[in-house]
Amino acid sequence: MLLVHSILRWAVLLTGIWAVIRAYKGVSGKTPFTAADNKAGLFFMIACDIQLLVGIILFFTSPLVGAARADMGAAMKDSVLRLFTVEHESLAIAAIALVHIGKSKVKKATDAVKKHKLALNFYSIAMILIIIMVAMIMTKGQRGWI
Repeated sequence: MLLVHSILRWAVLLTGIWAVIRAYKGVSGKTPFTAADNKAGLFFMIACDIQLLVGIILFFTSPLVGAARADMGAAMKDSVLRLFTVEHESLAIAAIALVHIGKSKVKKATDAVKKHKLALNFYSIAMILIIIMVAMIMTKGQRGWI
């Protein structure tokens, strides 16, 4: 499951970049909100949701996280254990919530400019959190670039 989670990271990053680029082009070019713009946000949300499901499975089956949850006091003093039991999950939930909120607000907006602005704002902030999360894993977790 860890390998699947690592590979899915790229799907999240790529779909997120796609969604942000489409939103940026829409804002800067004042173009209509098209089906492709909608699909970019939808695929970003789906990739995040699949990644969340795999992450939840890992959270409850990982021996590392299991050991940390057994003694949370000690885990909070260890930066790697804290990363995998609290920090990573908190950032992931916040990022995925932003994607969902953004997708919902975009769907409800009536004008194309507003849709693109909402998508750009919510998806960009989510992507920043995701990039921070990936960077934390790369530096503290030392899991490699798979």
